[in-house]
Amino acid sequence: MSVTTSGYELKSDRRVLAHAIELVSSMRFAIALLVVLSIASIVGTVLTQDDPYPNYVNQFGPFWADIFRAAGLFTVYSAWWFMLILGFLIVSISLCVIRNGPKMIADIKSWKDKVREGSLRAFHHKAEYAAAGARAQTSQRLVTLAGKLGYRHVVRETDGATLIAAKRGALAKLGYIFAHLAIVVICIGGLMDSNLPIKFQMWLFGKTPISTSAVINDISPDHRLSPSNPTFRGYAWVPEGQHVSTAILNQPNGSLIQDLPFSIELKKFIVDYYSTGMPKLFASDIVVIDHRTGERVPARVEVNKPFEYDGVSIYQSSFQDGGSQMTMTAWPMTGDTTKTMPVDGTIGGTAPLSASMPGVHGQTVEFADFRAINVENVTNGSGQTDARGVVVHHSALQMLDGRLGSGAKSSKPLDLQNVGPSVQYKIRGTDGQAREFNNYMVPVEVEGARYFLAGMRTTPNDPFRYLRIPADEQGSVKEWMQLRAALANPDLRAQAARRFAQRSVTDSNAELRANLEASAERVLSLFAGAGEDAGKTAPGTAPGGFQAVAGFIDHSVPQGDQQKAASLLLRMLEGSTWDLWQLAREQAGEPDAKPTASASRFVQDSINALSDSFLYGSPVFLQLDSFKQVQASVFQLTRAPGTKVVYLGSLLLVAGIFSMFYVRERRLWFWLKDAAAGTTVVMAMSTARKTLDFEKEFATVRDAVGATLGAAPHDAPPALHHEPHERADHPAPDPAVESSPGSQD
Repeated sequence: MSVTTSGYELKSDRRVLAHAIELVSSMRFAIALLVVLSIASIVGTVLTQDDPYPNYVNQFGPFWADIFRAAGLFTVYSAWWFMLILGFLIVSISLCVIRNGPKMIADIKSWKDKVREGSLRAFHHKAEYAAAGARAQTSQRLVTLAGKLGYRHVVRETDGATLIAAKRGALAKLGYIFAHLAIVVICIGGLMDSNLPIKFQMWLFGKTPISTSAVINDISPDHRLSPSNPTFRGYAWVPEGQHVSTAILNQPNGSLIQDLPFSIELKKFIVDYYSTGMPKLFASDIVVIDHRTGERVPARVEVNKPFEYDGVSIYQSSFQDGGSQMTMTAWPMTGDTTKTMPVDGTIGGTAPLSASMPGVHGQTVEFADFRAINVENVTNGSGQTDARGVVVHHSALQMLDGRLGSGAKSSKPLDLQNVGPSVQYKIRGTDGQAREFNNYMVPVEVEGARYFLAGMRTTPNDPFRYLRIPADEQGSVKEWMQLRAALANPDLRAQAARRFAQRSVTDSNAELRANLEASAERVLSLFAGAGEDAGKTAPGTAPGGFQAVAGFIDHSVPQGDQQKAASLLLRMLEGSTWDLWQLAREQAGEPDAKPTASASRFVQDSINALSDSFLYGSPVFLQLDSFKQVQASVFQLTRAPGTKVVYLGSLLLVAGIFSMFYVRERRLWFWLKDAAAGTTVVMAMSTARKTLDFEKEFATVRDAVGATLGAAPHDAPPALHHEPHERADHPAPDPAVESSPGSQD
């Protein structure tokens, strides 16, 4: 009983295994895997891969970033589930080829010479002839004809009859085998070039990514990969005149250091521009230094023109600043002083700010990037790139909205133009918080006036919003800085208000003059963010500027009188600012400005910039004076042994598809038997795919056979009539003859 039970269980296990193999090797299973791989590839294409994790947190937020990381969407092509699907796909198609390949090869070799006369008469494409002459002579004629038509053939003598079996295009079935093998080969090549070898090294040899900043030479072997690593894809940053011998491989939780069998020295970075200033060409003149032989190999690397050495391809990925030296002047943005200080630094380094400047308490400057050429459209047509990101408000703010524009706000977008060098830096406080700034070296002309653009943003994901500082007649920020300092001086504000009142009230009405002076001083104090009314503003608004004035109106003036009050305060602000500017010029030993159109516009632009300066968020404005540029190239270094394997798979795929679609298998039989007046010939023809071309070919062969035998066919089949394969008086044709040669997966 136990033996019987064990035998039954063994048979049951075999059936389960057979069903499992049949499922894995089936077409539906392979198609399902291909669909999943296609969706995963779309995700991997749309979503940037192998970026540092904080970038994803900034883009998607911590909640979704954690979910996407757990699902492996940030490293799709190296995720465990992607590798598992590739493995199953390789197994599935391999089983399909193993199961059906021998049958197809056997079918290719087979001549289908087991058919009989009755089977041939059951074919749809058939004809019968009565040939004069002996059977041997007729057979020789037909053999010669088959050779001329491109058919290979065999002759069989059986039961007093002669069978000529011929075939053409039998290798078409190899197309199915090649197409299936191509997918297997391509997947294997993909696995070879994936992160799987690196994952194996991390699992077997304890390699771990490093997530802290450190000197590369000081990084321990636990975080480094050997130069013999079979596959990798990393990046190397090389400044001009320097060399590197490692590549950085980004990982989800850090980076791995890939040691190279050579060093790359950047001799010169070359960049060429279009007339608009857009980059047209950038390339790198490098020297590859072999570590084993010491040989120095010069080469040039351009975009889409890599250089390969020792199995490693060097691509020109991008270019960055390589440590340019900056000479800058720090202008105070708070207090009533215009005292400047020099600030020197190198891109990638830091520099302290002098504690003697107002508002500076242990803050440092972090130099992030430098660009010698900037092709910009200084407006985006929406007016939302100013220093405040102005939105539409109700009440008095609606009227003031036109005055709130600054930055790059313009009603007419400009054409692309080179606006000169710019420097990008961060100012970090003692609390660790930092704002990022992007300042242009030379003034940019916008709508007929020149401005120094000073960009600011609080997070890397935000766009820069620009403060537009009007340039004076000497093309500097000096005049505006003097006006800003004068606005912060209460004595100068009082004098400017007094002068404005005296200019505005020319009669002897002392009371009106005094009231106007008091009102002008109040609006200047509001605008400067000082005085007893400075706190009467809307919550969340700037401490000064137009928003402070508008907030005061909203809280202190009845709704019906707000528009009139706003218009009056703006006129007083413009008039008293003119006098404040004259006082600032007098303090600097300069003559009073003449009331021209350009001077009036300078005052209006200065008021706009002063309003925005309260949201600039920096105690200093760093003006770029001079620089010494140092370029750096970013190379992508790739060792991809699977590339040639993928090429082989692609070649197999092309050959397989070409064979499946353009090579048609045709089978041709002649059954010859003796008759009283000569020889009776039954011809039959078959193909895997019945097409109009085959119909024409059959007619051609039929007529050629008739011409060769000197006899017309007795039986011509109807054009579109299909006879059944089985008849009562004839056996069924060989299924292998009429069946499709397609694979069974």
